[in-house]
Amino acid sequence: MAWMATHQRTHEARPAAGELAVRLRELGLRVTPQREQVLDAVRALGHATPEQICESVDGVDVTTVYRTLELLEQIGLVRHAHLGHGAPSYRPAEDDHIHVVCHACGAVVDADPTLVEPLARRLLADNGFVLDRSHFTVFGRCGDCAAEQTPATKRSDISHDH
Repeated sequence: MAWMATHQRTHEARPAAGELAVRLRELGLRVTPQREQVLDAVRALGHATPEQICESVDGVDVTTVYRTLELLEQIGLVRHAHLGHGAPSYRPAEDDHIHVVCHACGAVVDADPTLVEPLARRLLADNGFVLDRSHFTVFGRCGDCAAEQTPATKRSDISHDH
């Protein structure tokens, strides 16, 4: 499927290293080693929960990671999405895609954000609603898990309410 890719980090679209400093100073905030470490970890990990980010940075507690992620999102350097139950997953803001998550195995696949453009246009035209693609996640079953389903399992998925 050409429009989907598994999570692999590339730094092609990575903003200049000084962007954090510029944005923080515009708000009268300081650049701290912890803020730099958390942003570097998000960029290196691609998609990661605050706990995963905390594990990848030395000397930064999880509370500081959460606060830093909130600040980094406010200044436009990271985005978060809910890829299932539990903590949100953070990624670099320049990493624009939607998420496709398998209910069965938990696989997360990045999909081309233009796939939802017809839906976004329809919502805007019909309701004046502007879709936030950064939080857009589609749940279902990946090809492998769908192929492993029995006919009875497939029927139960159809009638399952969320």
